[in-house]
Amino acid sequence: MNPPTELRSLELITRLKRAPSEHKGNAGKVLLIGGAPGMAGALMLSGSAALHLGAGWTILEMLDPTAAHAMPEQAELMVRLASFNAQEQLEASAPDVIAIGPGLGFSALARDWLIASLRYPKVPLVIDADALNLIADTPEYLDLLKERNQAFPGMSILTPHPGEAAHLLNRTASDIQANRLDALSDLVRLTTSIVVLKGQHTLIASPTHLAVQCAEGNPGMAVGGMGDVLTGTIAAIAAQGLHHNLNLWEAGCVGVQLHASAADSLVAKHIGPIGLTPSEVILEMRNLLNKLL
Repeated sequence: MNPPTELRSLELITRLKRAPSEHKGNAGKVLLIGGAPGMAGALMLSGSAALHLGAGWTILEMLDPTAAHAMPEQAELMVRLASFNAQEQLEASAPDVIAIGPGLGFSALARDWLIASLRYPKVPLVIDADALNLIADTPEYLDLLKERNQAFPGMSILTPHPGEAAHLLNRTASDIQANRLDALSDLVRLTTSIVVLKGQHTLIASPTHLAVQCAEGNPGMAVGGMGDVLTGTIAAIAAQGLHHNLNLWEAGCVGVQLHASAADSLVAKHIGPIGLTPSEVILEMRNLLNKLL
């Protein structure tokens, strides 16, 4: 793979500028799936990111029954209990974008929702966290992903960190970090998807796009939940992009650079790097996005 060029995507944000007559349908319906017992916070962070980054609707399919209730502190989020009728629930929801993985776990219910998501046609699909590990462990799921990409090219984006990338490629995280560019190329070839290889200087490539590298970001982002926020961010931008001439590749690039730029902006204000939180990054991303419109 050729050396990556620097990611320069923030100018694309101007395409998201809204006309006075726009309604929530123009901003898209995002369906986020995950939040198994003990991991509800991961899905809530993704949902908060999707909401604050402009999705018209944000629906959480929560696998943890004890957490599947309205959240007074974020009442705008629609929280539902995920059932084993995943395909029916997806069809009834008619999402514009699906994101699956934050806190998903490895249960039979998690697998049911992953299969249904991989089989759901046409809409952008963001795959992260445990959904990636399930694909790594189950060749049939990888086959479903490839079949989806063949039918709908450019409509799936994977966001692994080095450990998840290593699992997908049957290597070690050290191997991934030793040659991130080759690992990225192998991930794109294996999955036939857009791939975001997270970490210092996050890399992005796809079957039809050469690698780009994000120059922004700082060590304060090394905290649990930061990847969940990126998942919700990409999903929200992709949902708006459907009505504002922004495809999934572009949404992924914008999401990565906006996420890292917001973290840098906070550190410049002496908020972090130590103690920087994903929730703070969400609000700073909203500030930056609106300044760029």
